[in-house]
Amino acid sequence: MTEPLLTLDRVACGYAGQAVVQGLSLALQPGEIGCLLGASGCGKTTTLRAIAGFEPLAGGQIHLSGRCLAKAGFSVAPEQRQIGMVFQDYALFPHLSVAENIAFGLERKPTSQRRVDELLDRVNLGGLGNRRPHELSGGQQQRVALARALAPSPRLLLLDEPFSNLDVELRRRLSLEVRELLKAQGIAALLVTHDQEEAFAVSDKVGVMRDGVLEQWGAPAELYQQPATAWVAKFVGQGYFIPGQIRGQYLDTELGAIPLPGDQWAHGSTQYLLLRPEHLVPTADNGLPCTVVHRYFQGACTAYRLRTPRGTELEALLPSSVAAAPGACVPVARQALPAVLFDSLN
Repeated sequence: MTEPLLTLDRVACGYAGQAVVQGLSLALQPGEIGCLLGASGCGKTTTLRAIAGFEPLAGGQIHLSGRCLAKAGFSVAPEQRQIGMVFQDYALFPHLSVAENIAFGLERKPTSQRRVDELLDRVNLGGLGNRRPHELSGGQQQRVALARALAPSPRLLLLDEPFSNLDVELRRRLSLEVRELLKAQGIAALLVTHDQEEAFAVSDKVGVMRDGVLEQWGAPAELYQQPATAWVAKFVGQGYFIPGQIRGQYLDTELGAIPLPGDQWAHGSTQYLLLRPEHLVPTADNGLPCTVVHRYFQGACTAYRLRTPRGTELEALLPSSVAAAPGACVPVARQALPAVLFDSLN
């Protein structure tokens, strides 16, 4: 493993004596794309601004390639950090042309125009260099902001809710284009978003934040398949839980006896089994008889809201051929998957 490009070590920061981010630690490798995911007000933008140098630290340290950028009482100026930033509102200069916006952060050199032309082509804006920002669509303005941030060849690019002002389809397409561009340039990036689909599509690593605390940092598949807490399991995707009691090497639940790995389980203790909608399948043999509460047609599959005999509500993604109406009984079984358990749902 190479040395991390970006390291946050127990970072803490806030405003007017009010803690916003507490004890946040993560590492981003060269060329890696990371994302901070969370609801509004959880501290993800504050973290991004601290990395950029716009917010001082109350505790912890930030390093870029081993160089300390910030700690309590010390901060390298933003313009000396070799970090680019794309703001949520793009922050383009309305009186400058597209080409002039991109060139804004470049030194006046004979090679500057060549760099601008290269970036215009890379972000698919070739031939639009003389236009003003107001003459462009939202997606085009986002590309200009990205090109301007990339122009000085930063070691790290920060993106603050970069696609939030775009419609859903354009957001999806542009987010994938940005990922391809960053990978082609070999530039590491950290973005913040509240959109899980966007986070998973763009990022190599995702950090889930809650009330200023980083709950988990890992690959998207890891967060989905092996969430560190029940809260992460519910926040990432759709997470439902049924309780059960440990009986030797099994968890005794409504869905039957679920085999458990290892032997560290306390006999008789209560655990909560994580279920995703795709974990349940219809069955004719010894299935758990569930009542259909709602159903949502999704083409080849239908999402069913089910209620178990004990009153627990689950969601299942079943073939549309099941065709069970609300009030009907649908027997379901859990697929043979490794059990993910939690001793608390907090």
